[in-house]
Amino acid sequence: MAAKKPAKDSKDEKIGFHKGSLSTLAKEREELGRILGIVKQLMQMHIGALKDLGVDLAAQAGGSSTPSQTKGKKKPIEDIL
Repeated sequence: MAAKKPAKDSKDEKIGFHKGSLSTLAKEREELGRILGIVKQLMQMHIGALKDLGVDLAAQAGGSSTPSQTKGKKKPIEDIL
């Protein structure tokens, strides 16, 4: 009977490890979302400043795509998984 106890402890340890990992990853995801929000806000500020300076980003973005721009594009992670 003593042989079964270490297996249960091991299972409990594994469960605790995975639960702890999920908790940590959930917090990391929240932090990443916060960082993305800050980056988006900063980008909007720069876009607004460029518009004030008379730069039309929509025309530049929709215009030409150079070979170096298309070469550097990567597949979305959803396609890789």
